[in-house]
Amino acid sequence: MAKVYKDSALFRWGILLLVSFVLGANYYFFDALSPLQGILENKLGFGPKDYSDILSFYSFPNTFLFMCIIGGIILDKLGIRLTGIIFISFMFIGALLTVYGTSNYYLNGGLGYEFLNSFWSSYSPEKKMLSLGQLLFGLGAETSIVVITKIVVKWFQGYEIALALAINLGIARIGGYLAYIISPRLENIGWTLPIWFAGSLIAFSLLLYIVYVLYDYKLDKQLGEVKLLNKEDEFHLSDVFKVIKNRSFIFITLLCVTFYSAVFPFMKLAVRIFEIKFQIETTLSSSIVSNLYLSTVILTPIFGWFIDKKGKAATLMILGSLVLCLSHLIIGFTSFSPYIPILMLGIAFSLLPAAMWPAVARIIDENKLGTAYGIMFSLQNLGLWGFLKLGGYIAEKVPKIVINGAQYHNYFYTILMFAGIGLIGLFFAIRLKREDKKSVYGLENPSL
Repeated sequence: MAKVYKDSALFRWGILLLVSFVLGANYYFFDALSPLQGILENKLGFGPKDYSDILSFYSFPNTFLFMCIIGGIILDKLGIRLTGIIFISFMFIGALLTVYGTSNYYLNGGLGYEFLNSFWSSYSPEKKMLSLGQLLFGLGAETSIVVITKIVVKWFQGYEIALALAINLGIARIGGYLAYIISPRLENIGWTLPIWFAGSLIAFSLLLYIVYVLYDYKLDKQLGEVKLLNKEDEFHLSDVFKVIKNRSFIFITLLCVTFYSAVFPFMKLAVRIFEIKFQIETTLSSSIVSNLYLSTVILTPIFGWFIDKKGKAATLMILGSLVLCLSHLIIGFTSFSPYIPILMLGIAFSLLPAAMWPAVARIIDENKLGTAYGIMFSLQNLGLWGFLKLGGYIAEKVPKIVINGAQYHNYFYTILMFAGIGLIGLFFAIRLKREDKKSVYGLENPSL
């Protein structure tokens, strides 16, 4: 059998770095506005609900238009190359509109301002443009994550798949980490500069993906010479029902929804929460929150290597869910240093994804992976949309708290909500492990 590109360790790890940068840019833009909540409220007259409403539009197309599921099916039908270009282009357009929505030109009545001001009076033109940008970015971003996940599976199936997925995720989270570090510092130069910088990273990631497409084409050409295509490998619409009837897949999907609903919406609000609770500046609060991502960069590959070598994926998902619950309870009920619960969240945010994503590749056939990941991401976005909006709504509706004579929004009940979601996720993690004992997937077994 002729040697193909992915047989070369140097080549497949090089490809991993390339597509991981694309994912890292995605994560950077996703988190770029999180340290800017205070400045957006001051400059554009937003409140916590406005801020949460805008960011929740990221999840709208994937929740209510089922774009992750549709994108996953498109991926399985059209393939990695075309699907990736389509949805990363949506990311670019959404990023461009978000940048435009904070530009002086637009805020001073530029193109589209009067039109957006002519309807839906409860939303200002600024809020509408930023919401539209987040909607289009989210439409592309979630399916592009599915695409890149399938790329990693394609290049590493039969090799170091758990480690590769973990490193891919770790590099992506460097993007999220840098957003919390860089955005507040760029804001000190100009309040719109961090948004412009985030948008430029998305533009560059689109160019990089086009480079990847060339190598993907060459790999498929090589595989066409050494691998006979099997009719059974083709995707059929009926495969959607086969995926959702898999009990292990159901439990892992419900765990995915609850786990990420207790992490990402919290991350969107965490900078402001710590500013208020500990009376610290935005730069310091953002730096503290960024440590969640920094810890995952180190820990996720370690846990991925452990799963490849030793297994125990289902057990690690239970452990990650438990640590998640405890971290939120510490934030809500104690005055411990915020570094402690953030480090705990980092451990949970490393444990569970390092175990979850390769587990999906084990229980679902490769020709259905795009659909499976699409279903998971679509339902995950329902949680992100709903609980982010609910978190902001709760903080705005409950009585304010007074600290040093000043009034602030009270996020205590929002934190309790996140702890409760994490507890539900723990239940699904336990059910998954019990189901695995009955199945033949062997999630507790090593990958290698």
